[in-house]
Amino acid sequence: MLGFLFGLNARLGRLHFFLASVALAIVMTAICFAIAMAVLRTTSPSMIRPEDLMTNWAIIGAIAFFGLATFTLQSMRIRDIGWDPVCVIPAWFALMIVDYVVAGRFPAWAIGQEHQGTVVGGLVNLALMLALTFWPSADSEGSYGSPRQPNRSAANPSLSGARLARVSQGVPRPTWS
Repeated sequence: MLGFLFGLNARLGRLHFFLASVALAIVMTAICFAIAMAVLRTTSPSMIRPEDLMTNWAIIGAIAFFGLATFTLQSMRIRDIGWDPVCVIPAWFALMIVDYVVAGRFPAWAIGQEHQGTVVGGLVNLALMLALTFWPSADSEGSYGSPRQPNRSAANPSLSGARLARVSQGVPRPTWS
């Protein structure tokens, strides 16, 4: 069931992923603008504190929507590449958590004062985003192997398929002596 909910079983090509990401960015910009305008109408700009914004249900809903939509798009693209999103996404999350902890524990390794990540985490994110955007699609069988792997089922037909072809063409069965 989670496969259908989060797009773990669906596939999304390079162009569709790129266009869906752009569309999601436009939609989220519009949602953030609408929330900001609603907050500014009711409150003076000098009275707004970041802590107060996290109690706003509209902002929490927008964060949840954006996170779910991004997770779904990335899962669908990872599936299309030929990787297993059930393995890649948790490994990506684990690496980002470790990166956050390392940057907090060793502030000298962090990118800067305002960032909570290291250069290594940034490069891994960049590499994964480039892979999602530019990596070619795998074969349509949904294998998790390399996208450059040859299709073995076409090269080696099954024995039952050979038997069916022999029977349907009326070819006598070879005798083994």
